[in-house]
Formats: sequence, structure tokens, C-alpha cells
Amino acid sequence: MLRVVIIGYGEMFTNLIAGTLDANCEIVGVFRKEMTKLPAIIRKFKDMFLPSLDYNYIKSYNLHEINARSVNSEKFKKALLKLNPDIILVGSWGEKISKEIYNLPTIAAINAHPSLLPKYRGPNPYFWTIRNRELSSGVTFHIIDENFDTGAILAQEEIKIFPSDTGKTLKDRTVLAARGVVCELLKDLGEDIIIPLTQIEDKSSYYSQPSDLELDFRNSAEENYALIRAIYPWGNAYFYNETRCMAAMVHGTEILENKTEFSHPGTVTGININNKTIDILCGDNKILRIKSENYNTYDRFFTKSAIKYDFKIGHILH
Repeated sequence: MLRVVIIGYGEMFTNLIAGTLDANCEIVGVFRKEMTKLPAIIRKFKDMFLPSLDYNYIKSYNLHEINARSVNSEKFKKALLKLNPDIILVGSWGEKISKEIYNLPTIAAINAHPSLLPKYRGPNPYFWTIRNRELSSGVTFHIIDENFDTGAILAQEEIKIFPSDTGKTLKDRTVLAARGVVCELLKDLGEDIIIPLTQIEDKSSYYSQPSDLELDFRNSAEENYALIRAIYPWGNAYFYNETRCMAAMVHGTEILENKTEFSHPGTVTGININNKTIDILCGDNKILRIKSENYNTYDRFFTKSAIKYDFKIGHILH
């Protein structure tokens, strides 16, 4: 029976735990992100009164938690030496894991990355694959090496991207797929039948954290809608009406054919106060009906007066 340590947070972390248990492997230790972010006293208070999904999941299976402040700390290293794992699994983690740590397991340290590597290396492939209007994404299990997301591939599964997908829905399907993939991978590793495949650098791409979320109505309605869907649930795409910043909400936004007399991209072609929507013509002569709220850094709110008086049909947004 393989001995496994699992590192991570969120849905990928919990699905790796589930997949490892499905494979009948022994989870000898887990290390969650909250251990690195919160002082011990605050974390214990939070675990008692406001427990996270990760904590509840760990406790429901009575798993041993590694107590350390960093995956690269001496305390974590000593814990690994004592636990003597065959495999380290990583599912969502911000720290770069040192060679001293990823070389400790007897078989390998393995990362679960939510894309079809070598494409879409980096921190948020869910966003970028939707933003770039890809037809598919995936999940890849690869050996951890000295760089992010570059190690040899052990297993992959392709995941279709639907036209209505948001970052959240794509992530939900990806982490669920990861559960099945890691289960089969661990079974295969137990039988020594895995041949790692070196990533082809000529086909690689890397994307950093999303930054520019402003809609550009000179682009097509599809491009703008993709941005709105891609950033949910981590934030909102936005646009400006003069100096007022408006957040574009994913639910209630849709693409329509242009049946108006307007032809200039950025033109407001319709307003619905009751539904809180604004119709804006895009560069492909299609209309993006945006469900929107006023937005500022302190609060988010919507008022009928804001739509009624700040927007006028025929007005061009820049």
C-alpha cells in the first residue's frame, strides 16, 4: 500500500484526498494552506468556530495534519522524514517547493495542474482557457521539478469547455476529474507501470495571474463575454461610464443580434432598469446585454437612478 502525503487547499486538495482514498492508499499526512497563513492561536480559534472546508474534510477522515509554517521549513522536512511517504501529492499551492523537499518521497512528488500541459502553465488556467476561448482544457499530473509546471507528465485527462462555462464551473469539473485520474495514477504507480513523458517546450505557454479585466467594446461580443465568464467567481470584469466604474455580472449577461440602427462599437443601444441590464454594441456588430452594478473599491450597489440618469441610448462608452 502506497504511503501518501497531500499538500494543498480548496477543491483540488479535497478531491486529491478523495481520489487517494479511492485508490486504497494510506494517507500518512496532510498539509493545508491555513497552516502557513494563520498564527497557531488564531487558526485553532478559527478551526473551532469557523472551520474551513479543508479542515472539515480532514477531520471527517481523521487524517494526520502536519504542523509547520512552510512546505520548505525544517519542521516540515522532519515531519516528512518521520512519515516516510512514497508519494507527495500537491493540489493548489503558492510556494515553490524546494529540491530538498520534493526529492524526499521514495517514488515522486507529483503536482496536479488544471490544464493540458505544457499549455497554460501558471496560476489560473481556468481563467485563461475560457478567456482565450479554448474548446478544451484538462488536468495534468506531473513530477515536480525545479520550475513551476515543467516536470515530466504522468497522467492527463482532457475536459471540454462549454460556451456557458465560467471559471467556477470549469474548475468544478476539473477537480472532480482529478479525483478519478489520481485514483488510477496511484494504482498504476503501485504496479510500476508508469513511464513519465517529458514536456515539449516548443508547445508550452505560461500565463500569470489575471490583471486587465476592463471590457473593450471594440472587440467582439464573444471576446467580452468570455472575459466576464472567465473571471467568475474570483472577481468581475468592468467598464466605465464616464468616471463611474460598472461591474459586469456573469449571470444575466448574454449576446444578442443587432437589430438597431446603431453601428459604432461602444454605443448604448438599450437600458432595462428593472432587469438591471445595459445593451452595448460590440466590434462584431453584436450586442452584449450586460447585467451590471455600480462598483467602487468600498462597496458594490445598484440603484435605478444610476441607470436612468447615467446611461442614455445612443451614448458611446469609451
